[in-house]
Amino acid sequence: MLRLRFRVICGTRRTLALIDTPDPDCPNCRGAGGIGHDYGHPETGEYEGTDYEFCPCWTTWSLPLLPLPRWFRRTPRGYSSEPPF
Repeated sequence: MLRLRFRVICGTRRTLALIDTPDPDCPNCRGAGGIGHDYGHPETGEYEGTDYEFCPCWTTWSLPLLPLPRWFRRTPRGYSSEPPF
């Protein structure tokens, strides 16, 4: 079952998309969408990274809906150094 949510995704341009989210009640991944497996260097045993195994409760499905206008991406100009009170 799809649990749909709106999210801003970034590609060549920021876009509003409809995406699927992991099941929050999944007993395997506990709502994270995947299970991480840590691994180490075979000779020293030092930590090298984490491999993620995606859970079947979640698909990486997304549907881009519309690109956001450029004025959404601007940061405000003219910052003040005075306190807000």
